Amino acid sequence: MNNFHPAAYYLPHESPMVFLETVCAVDDDSAICEVSVNPDGILSPYLNGQNALPAWFAIEIMAQAIGVWSGWHGIQNNQTPRLGMLLGSRAFKSTLNEYPNGSLLRVYATMLLQDDKLASFDCRLEINGETVTQAKLNVYQPDNQEIAQLIQQPNVEDSIL
Repeated sequence: MNNFHPAAYYLPHESPMVFLETVCAVDDDSAICEVSVNPDGILSPYLNGQNALPAWFAIEIMAQAIGVWSGWHGIQNNQTPRLGMLLGSRAFKSTLNEYPNGSLLRVYATMLLQDDKLASFDCRLEINGETVTQAKLNVYQPDNQEIAQLIQQPNVEDSIL
């Protein structure tokens, strides 16, 4: 039996910016989550005319699996889920251009290394047990002071006027 809350519980996002449904597992170094591709699901605003999801969307799904991992660990320490930043990805490979309607996407995020605020994760997305997309993601978790500074940055156009 799955003893996890829905993925949104562990993320500092609200609909329609939550791209995962189910948390299957979380441990010290990894998270496994799922989301279905269908016109009635949480990904429906992002589906194309064939009700398929473009493969490039996997980057954000993978990043949110990392967010679930981070949020779950934070909650274990009585912290609310915090914002994180995707710094970039490396070695993105996909055997599909899109994920078909009716697919159940299972995403794996496994930590490769972690510093104070920086981390790198090896991620993969599977359909029916077959890896269809993989990438390495680098992420950063700013502290509250850094977030406040980012939010207070003036718009470049405003500072020129």
